[in-house]
Amino acid sequence: MTQDRNYGFGTRAIHAGAVPDPVTGARATPIHQTTSFVFDSAEHAASLFNLQTFGNVYSRISNPTVAVLEERVAALEGGRAALACSTGMAAQMTALLAILKTGDHIVAASTLYGGTVGQLGVGFARLGIETTFVDPADTENFRRAIRPNTRALYGETIGNPLVNVLDIEAVAKVAHDHGLPLVIDNTVASPYVCNPFAFGADIVVHSATKYLGGHGTTMAGVIVESGKFNWANGNFPELTEPSAAYHGVKFYETFGDFGYTMKARMEVNRSFGATLAPMSAWLILQGIETLHLRMQAHSRNALAVARHLQQHPQVAWVNYPGLPESPYFALAQKQFRSLDGGPMGSGILTFGIKATDPAKAGERFIDACEFLSHLANIGDAKTLVIHPASTTHRQLSEAELAKAGVSADMVRLSVGIEDVEDILWDIDQALNKAVA
Repeated sequence: MTQDRNYGFGTRAIHAGAVPDPVTGARATPIHQTTSFVFDSAEHAASLFNLQTFGNVYSRISNPTVAVLEERVAALEGGRAALACSTGMAAQMTALLAILKTGDHIVAASTLYGGTVGQLGVGFARLGIETTFVDPADTENFRRAIRPNTRALYGETIGNPLVNVLDIEAVAKVAHDHGLPLVIDNTVASPYVCNPFAFGADIVVHSATKYLGGHGTTMAGVIVESGKFNWANGNFPELTEPSAAYHGVKFYETFGDFGYTMKARMEVNRSFGATLAPMSAWLILQGIETLHLRMQAHSRNALAVARHLQQHPQVAWVNYPGLPESPYFALAQKQFRSLDGGPMGSGILTFGIKATDPAKAGERFIDACEFLSHLANIGDAKTLVIHPASTTHRQLSEAELAKAGVSADMVRLSVGIEDVEDILWDIDQALNKAVA
């Protein structure tokens, strides 16, 4: 795409990173289903391996189809460079291992997705990397938890499943006051609803499995670098000193504002192999082309469902940041794209049922749904429903569940893009059976 125009989100979602195939003229991005690529000469091969020339060597490192996805997501987030991985969890792992080693420390929000809590609190702990989880409602909790060996702050734009909104700008200031990067999981919001880089985030990660793909068919993850963080501030010698893993290259000195992404690609993803397949990249690209349209539909439907549940006599509480009554409404207005005069809230909401045993009522509600699908995913075009305490967050202790804000009666809806009247009908009939 030309550099003399700031293209709109929808145009970038369809065109960024892609041009008609120069050999065949194909307008759709081809699927380069190959493991490896032919070198022009021995000199060309050596130059590629020395990172003196950009090009493709092996699909575990880079692939033309995957590269289109990386460029497109970077363009949507307003970032400098991106790296695609096999899953969202792989992207998160790769993003952090690029700057962490044994003995390092992270400060993270306590309201993160349960799998993230497990990866940081258990998986990383086995590697000698400690995580302190803090209540993100008070930004100063992040500051108080920082230690001399802290290397990153971590949070989610919209928490899953608490649906809380993080004050990105405030947390970014805390991070930058200590020379640390802020890593933000922007999965639930998507780059259409929120741009974390505009509020000071330094690295964004996505489970592209969710809203970016949008159809529940493909697993993928993406890391995006803002290109603005000063990795030469003395806290990250791994980026400024010669790399023992890759020919002694100094990533930040050599590649500058995308040195972090190159390190994540060449040291972490190349060695651990959490690589995205070309076919998967192509499928995610199909979803991204309609991301801006789907996010509008998700947000409109979710707001309609939240308003309906607010008035429902069998519902005890509703949490959705697009509701004026939400404690996160003002922050959502500041950080999220507006729609129909109010802030977009994405498609996730939670609620509790009025019953003697709310947890059992929640289970009965889920079992009674006709076309709302009971499964462990979000961001699908289809409406999905789940009971987090007994599924996605089942591995957490009672104390950890309380810290994450996951109550026994919580039902999570990932509102799809079906006709909203049909979604409301299914919710109503299931609620009637749940409390009968």
